[in-house]
Amino acid sequence: LTYLCDWLPPDFGAVGQYSLGFARQRAQAGEDVVLGGLSSVADSIEEELFESGGRLRVVRVHAPTYDRAAFGARALWTVRTNWRLVRRLLPHLRRSDEILFTGSPPFMLHLMAPLNVFLRKRLVYRITDFHPECLIAELAESGRRSFALTAFRGLTLALRRRVDEFEVLGEDQRRRLQEIGIAAERIRLKRDPSPVSIPPGTRPLDRPVELAGKVVLLYSGNFGVAHDHVTFLEGYERHHRHGSGRVGLWLNATGAKADRVEAEIRARGLPLARSRPVPLEQLARLLVTPDAHLITLRDAFVGFVLPSKVYGCVASGQPVLFVGSEASDVDLVCRQASALHYRR
Repeated sequence: LTYLCDWLPPDFGAVGQYSLGFARQRAQAGEDVVLGGLSSVADSIEEELFESGGRLRVVRVHAPTYDRAAFGARALWTVRTNWRLVRRLLPHLRRSDEILFTGSPPFMLHLMAPLNVFLRKRLVYRITDFHPECLIAELAESGRRSFALTAFRGLTLALRRRVDEFEVLGEDQRRRLQEIGIAAERIRLKRDPSPVSIPPGTRPLDRPVELAGKVVLLYSGNFGVAHDHVTFLEGYERHHRHGSGRVGLWLNATGAKADRVEAEIRARGLPLARSRPVPLEQLARLLVTPDAHLITLRDAFVGFVLPSKVYGCVASGQPVLFVGSEASDVDLVCRQASALHYRR
């Protein structure tokens, strides 16, 4: 198996964290696995051998970070990075029986599907995010529409038909694939796990001093274009202007909207603590620290993305507040896990 994803630990990135875990499971079961991904530091190769006879090689390819808000820079980075990653892994791709790639970095499908005409390998697409549907929805937020992107989506649909199997994160993603004509037998549900184990007695971190005396609502992780900040901000302001005002937001986040949310909350004079995502070894402690977790998702992105933070939030045992549609698997996962500690 050759497995392709984006940012591998210790770089921050949920897809890379899960990919490393899945790749290790396959190697522990006796397979020869090569996991290729990105590093913000340097190129590297690591190897693990298992009693089963399996082997895991982790190949990190150095890639610069980029400004996600700049569309041109983001597009150029994607093309260059995808090509460099595939070129570095090409010897392993040739020897593989199976190639599995994810939706991050985006548009890897557009390189792997044509290349597989020559490689002739079993091609599996773990469709973590739908592209270009996410980009189309992002442009729609600002009232723009791109006919070029619409045509590009037509090409994408044709390339998806060349994939042997899809791994989806949720039933909402399964429905999206079936809507575009992908046969049910080519779709397999494989959810992400919690990124960390949270045993009983896990010691919480210190709460932000800015929220002393408040019920702490934590938003942790990426706050990007798919997340609904408008509905939350309106509700949060009403809570403090006309409600009890008991809740304080802890924004432990990066992403395209994180700074915007911080600026708007501060401009409205509402309580806020801002921090950056903690290292993975502190994540379990972070997740048990707040009184509740916040997850948001815009309706236009339902079935195109599934916020991976839901699994860690549920595993923490803390209540979850979801601002989003009941059609999303966030709602399904939270209701099945703990309906009494969940509000949408």
